[in-house]
Amino acid sequence: MLFKKAVSTRIEELCAEKNITVNKLSETSTIPPSTLRDIVNCKVDNPSSTVIYQVCKALKISLKEFYDSKIFDFDKLDD
Repeated sequence: MLFKKAVSTRIEELCAEKNITVNKLSETSTIPPSTLRDIVNCKVDNPSSTVIYQVCKALKISLKEFYDSKIFDFDKLDD
């Protein structure tokens, strides 16, 4: 799995866990809807750490919690 797909999948997983939509996440995180939509649709090759931080802050989780998923294991990510 590509890193951008892993980030997309993780955001969708967390939204499902928190029972919110990606649009609602955009509102609460102050990330422009088009930016978040592009990340979720894998149109952004390397999402910035600032955007990931804003996602985490809006979801009330730590960066560690965001990346603490098997989808980010090195053996599952492609270069």
